[in-house]
Amino acid sequence: MPDKVLIAMSGGVDSSVAALLCREEGYECAGCTMKLYENEDAGVPAEHTCCSLSDIEDARRVAYDLDMPYYVFNFSDDFREKIIDKFVRSYLAGLTPNPCIDCNVHMKFAKLYKRAEQLGCEYIATGHYARIEKGEDGYVLKKGVDESKDQSYVLCFLTQEQLAHTLFPLGSLTKSEVRAIAEKNGFINASKPDSQDICFVPDNDYAKVIREYTGKEPEPGDFISPEGEVLGRHKGIIHYTIGQRKGLGVTFGEPKYVCEINPERNTVTLSDNASLFKKEVKVKDINWISGKAPEGEFRCTAKIRYNQKDKPATVFPSGNSALIVFDEPQRAVTPGQAAVMYSGDTVLGGGIIEKTS
Repeated sequence: MPDKVLIAMSGGVDSSVAALLCREEGYECAGCTMKLYENEDAGVPAEHTCCSLSDIEDARRVAYDLDMPYYVFNFSDDFREKIIDKFVRSYLAGLTPNPCIDCNVHMKFAKLYKRAEQLGCEYIATGHYARIEKGEDGYVLKKGVDESKDQSYVLCFLTQEQLAHTLFPLGSLTKSEVRAIAEKNGFINASKPDSQDICFVPDNDYAKVIREYTGKEPEPGDFISPEGEVLGRHKGIIHYTIGQRKGLGVTFGEPKYVCEINPERNTVTLSDNASLFKKEVKVKDINWISGKAPEGEFRCTAKIRYNQKDKPATVFPSGNSALIVFDEPQRAVTPGQAAVMYSGDTVLGGGIIEKTS
């Protein structure tokens, strides 16, 4: 009997082609879509998100065309608790979270993984652009071949157990090749645009989501200089993130950038662009892909945000935390985001940025 695979299908072209490739590899396949939240939770229009009825119908249609069973799993309670609640708490604490990473940790590779086990599936498969290889000491997570689409950054918290039971069929393909496969097979979503927003923040208005989710207006406070001089009034810390220049609501004789957010004092510190560059980054809650922390300092490359090329650095690990010292200062290192370490195209591990210096 062939191994059974449960494919996470969002209704987009990537997961649809992943399902096709799994079937062509001879697996016994089933498709599913995770219903992650009720749109009213985030105050967004029902037709405007990846949980929309049209997306579910697109996924269902592709599964039907591929002659595979299809399920919709309602995980909205868990998503609200583990993803949206944390997203809101983080912004209120002056942090900039990455809910896509949290969704991978708690939903795709935890909640869905358990559901796959219950259905007797040996693997789950997704449309991520990344690769998994079996090495001498376990499983290895690698970048996708298409550098412009590589998603290894958001997969940095995968464990050896999860890697052993996960398939990334698109890891060796480019986006153009994936669309060509979809068109060749007549998929309804072959030309469907990629989603650019966080799924529950479709208009990119984080503050609106937080206001409607909490039912509270953010408390205004002071813009200050690094020396503590009051420069003006801000409209609530949830409106700002490190490195931001536009949308401050005040003007100065020269460009000013957000360089610090202090929730205890309800202040936002503004400074010049040069103040945003930091060499040392302290990282906590690290997941080492191998399952164990390196014993001593090591050289690697690292990146501090998704849309960035990894840069040379030296890492000083200490269990599940580390100090990353970049060769060259990095701009707008942002607490709450992930820092991910690489050796060539292999992911060594990743953790949450705590502070910089």
